[in-house]
Amino acid sequence: MKSINITGTLRKEISKQEVKNLRKAGKVICVLYGGEQNVHFSAEALQFRNLVYTPHVHTVHLDIDGKTYTAIMQDAQFHPIHDNIIHIDFLEIKPDKNVTIQIPVKVTGAAEGVKAGGRLIQKMRKVQISALPAHLPDNIEIDITPLKIGDSVRVGDLKKEGVTFLDSPNNIVVGVRVTRQVVEETPAAAAAAPAAAAPAAAAPAAEKKAPEKK
Repeated sequence: MKSINITGTLRKEISKQEVKNLRKAGKVICVLYGGEQNVHFSAEALQFRNLVYTPHVHTVHLDIDGKTYTAIMQDAQFHPIHDNIIHIDFLEIKPDKNVTIQIPVKVTGAAEGVKAGGRLIQKMRKVQISALPAHLPDNIEIDITPLKIGDSVRVGDLKKEGVTFLDSPNNIVVGVRVTRQVVEETPAAAAAAPAAAAPAAAAPAAEKKAPEKK
C-alpha cells in the first residue's frame, strides 16, 4: 500500500480556544488512537490534500515533534459551510496486528455481456478487509472480461493472499444486467422467424396451375 508523510505538532493544551486559534492558523486538529495513550496534535491543512481528497487509501507516516508513528486515517470531519477539513482521527497500526479497513474496488477489462448489449452495474466501490499492514493492498482488482449477461462477482468470489474479506459473501460487487433493449429485441427476433418462413410455405400453392377453361 502507498504511504504519505505528515508532520504534526503536539497540542499544548486541550481547549476550545486553542482549537479556534489553530484552525484560524490553517491547522487541522488530529487525534491518534490505538497506542498506549491517545496523541493529540495539529498539522497544516495543505498536507492532507493527497490523503483526504482521493479515492485511494494510504498508510500514513506521522512525525509528531520528532516521534514517528505508522497509522491509517479512520475518519475526517468537514466544516458544514465551507467544507474545509476540521478534524481527523488516525489509528496507529502495528506490524503484527491485523488492520480493518475499506479498500477501493478496481474494475478492469471489457465484459462480454456488455458487448452483447448488457449493462455493467458496480454495487460496491469499496470492500472491507482485515489484514496485516504488510499485506494491505492498494485496491481489489476484478477482471470483468468473462462476465456474460446475468453474471456477477460476489464478495465470496474475491481472493487475495493474506486478506480476509469482511462483507457478506453474498453481496454483489459487480455484475452485468440485461437491458430493456435486449429484452425487446429477443421476442422481436423470435416473431420474425415464423414470419420469414410464411412465403416459403405459400410457394407450393402459388405453383398450382389454374384450371383450363372449357
